This record gives sequence, C-alpha cells and structure tokens, in this order.
Amino acid sequence: MAAININISTIDLSTTLGAKKKQQQNGATTTTNNNVIHLTSVIYNASGPRTGTSTAMAKIAVSEGAGGVLAKSATLVAQKGNDLPRTWHEDSNGAAAAASSSSTSSTTSLNSEGLPNNGIDYYINPQTIRETMAGCTNRKPYMVSISGKTLNDNLQMLQKIYKAIHEQQQQHDANPGDDEKINIAAVELNLACPNIIGKPTIGYDFEQMEDVLKRVSSLPCFGTTSPPLFPLGVKLPPYFDRSHFIMAATILNKYKHILTYVATINTIGNALAVDYPAEMKAVRPNGGYAGLSGPAVKYTALANVCMMRELLDESIDVVGVGGVQTGKDVFEMILCGAHAVQVGTCHWLEGPGCFDRICRELRLIMKEKGYTKIEDFRGKLKEWSKEGATLSREARMSERRKEGVVESGGGKQNNMSMMSDGYHSLFIAVLFVVIAVLLADKYQIVSL
Repeated sequence: MAAININISTIDLSTTLGAKKKQQQNGATTTTNNNVIHLTSVIYNASGPRTGTSTAMAKIAVSEGAGGVLAKSATLVAQKGNDLPRTWHEDSNGAAAAASSSSTSSTTSLNSEGLPNNGIDYYINPQTIRETMAGCTNRKPYMVSISGKTLNDNLQMLQKIYKAIHEQQQQHDANPGDDEKINIAAVELNLACPNIIGKPTIGYDFEQMEDVLKRVSSLPCFGTTSPPLFPLGVKLPPYFDRSHFIMAATILNKYKHILTYVATINTIGNALAVDYPAEMKAVRPNGGYAGLSGPAVKYTALANVCMMRELLDESIDVVGVGGVQTGKDVFEMILCGAHAVQVGTCHWLEGPGCFDRICRELRLIMKEKGYTKIEDFRGKLKEWSKEGATLSREARMSERRKEGVVESGGGKQNNMSMMSDGYHSLFIAVLFVVIAVLLADKYQIVSL
C-alpha cells in the first residue's frame, strides 16, 4: 500500500476517556470535566514498572509520547514487596534478558513483586505530584492506582483521595492562578489482584466483585455527587471463557454511573519459568508462580479488549494493555475498540523512551493507511472475508519484495541466494572452457 500524502506532524494522537459519559449525564453542551480524562497521546504507562517514585514518574511526564502518568498501584501503607528474585525476563530465543536492556526485541516477563510501593499518602501528596509533573510542558493528567489488601483498605484509600482532590479544588478556587498540574486527574482501582485471604482474585470472584463496586458506589464522592468528583477506572484480570466475559460486563454495566473506563488486561496469573542451567524455578516467591506479561499475552489482551468493547455500555471506555511494544500493537488495540493503550513490560525493559518510539511508529502506520486521527479507525475491526484475505496476501508479498524475498517454483528464495547461484553457474562455465582449452592443446585439436 502506497503511503498517502499526509503530513505526519498533523496526525492527532490525543484522546479523551469518558466523553460519552459526559454527554449522557449532562447533555452535549455540558462544561463539566469531572468525568473525563484528556490524554495528550493515546499511549501512556501501565501502573507498575518504573512508577514507584516521583523521580521515576517524572521521566514519563517529560516524554512527548506518553499521554499521561499513572502512578504505582498503592496500598494503604508502604510495603517492600516479595523477596528477591521476583522477576524474570526471557527473549524470543529463550535467553534470559536484563530489565535494563534497551532492546526492543520480543521479551516475555514474569513477576511476583508483591506490590512494593510507598503507600497511598505518598502518591496523593501534592509535593509528589509537583515533582512528577514539574518538567511537563503540556497539560497531561496525573492518575493514581490503588490495590488494597482488603475492601476496607480500598474504601479508606478512596476516601483519602476524595479528601485530597477536594482540598486541591478548594485551593485552586481560592487561588485561580495556581498550577493545576498538581491535580489528581483519575483513579484506577485494581480488581485483578487477590483482596481477601482465602478468596480468589476479585475479578474472578463475581460476587466479591459486585460487592466491591456496590460499596465503592456508596461513598460520598460517588453516591452523592453527580457526576462523580473524579473519573474512576477498574483494572481487570484476563478472561478466557465467554460466559465469564458476560458475567463481568453485566456487573460493570450495573455500575456504569461511576465507571469511566475499564483497563484490560492485567498479567496472566500463575505462570512458571524454569531457569534451565540451574534446573530450578526462575523466581523465588509464591512457589515460583508469577504473573505473565509481554508479547506472550498480546493476543489474549486483544481478545479481552474486543470482547469488553462489545459487551460494555458505550459510556464505559476500554483501555487496552498487555504485550504492547510497537506502533502496530497499539494500532491493533485501537482497531479492536481501545480508547487508549497502556504500556507496561516494554516500558520496564526499554525505559520511557519507548513512548516516543511507539508514537512515531503509530503515526507512520496511520500515514500509510490515510488516517489523521484515532477516531478514524477506532473499533472498526472487520470480520474475516475473502476480499480481506486477498488484500492481506498482496500486502505480505509486497513486503517480501521490499525485503528482497521473491517467489520461485521450488519455494522462497532471496536475491542474495540467487546472486550466489549465478556466480556458481558462471564459475562452472569458465571451468568447462579451461578444461576444453587444455584438452584441445593436449591433443592438438587446435593450434594455440
């Protein structure tokens, strides 16, 4: 496909979470921004890697490619997490990879970190937010994530956040000239981690999941405020059976009045990596079982994004996460219906430079396809068709020709191989000539 004549600098990657909810609740002319999250780019970080401190988050904030900053999932009080080693990285060749690697090659990761973090008070402290966003030249949002050990922990953290946001708004009303970058723009509630001892992950225990959302919706920041004081998203575990998708979506739709978005997926739980040379489990905590992330989970993530977009009320946006490391991955997530895309493992391994790179790749894809904004292709994934299969085959053949690969009667052969065969034939021909001349001289067939 020939690149369409679009100035790449004019391609708009910004997006807004909660726009339809805003219209539904208050009409198209509303001016309230409480329920929306304006992302300067459709791509931002997942909670977890490189988000534990303001110093680490500041590097995300100054990245042009990152549309927002999402803090580390917080518990009610600070904790160190599980014993080391608690992470494992392996490249596509089966070799162990370092977390400090700047390579963009395919890498699968496992982690059993145990939520090391500085506690909720740290992440909602105005000083932390100010340090994080100080170098940010545009109005990208700062968001917090919570993952309490119990339901009461989550409720207490939400009340703390409510109080912090209320105080920030009061200060801004009293001093309109103050820097609004210290505001907390949204909260992500992690339903993808175990919550009660002896109980499964909240997102897999649908009775517990509904109870959590019911209790959350009764809080003053949601129950007596219309719209809610701040946008709320939930992080979900991966689902694999359609009946589970339906059960989860039914519960989420019941609480659509408090939910701005759903982030899917978290890591795939209870994966196991083997340290081949040592013939042992690769991570120490939890009996070696850990959460799987990276390219290995991408196709599960795409399915969860697509299915949730199909089943959720249109006022609840979907944020795709899982296995994203290229602009193509982001394009596919958006095509499946994602309103925004989080990057986790790739950010962990490559660092915050990944956001700019992925944005460049996404813009090139959009330019090639003739798209100037995210809305041009969001949620427009087509069903399989013969026409589409033909188009795909032609595109692959064109790409192979660009790479120097051609089709031959006996299979595929690249140009270098063909050149080698040509030299070989020439050598044989010259050898025959030399032999013929020597024989002719020996038997005096011709006079030299």
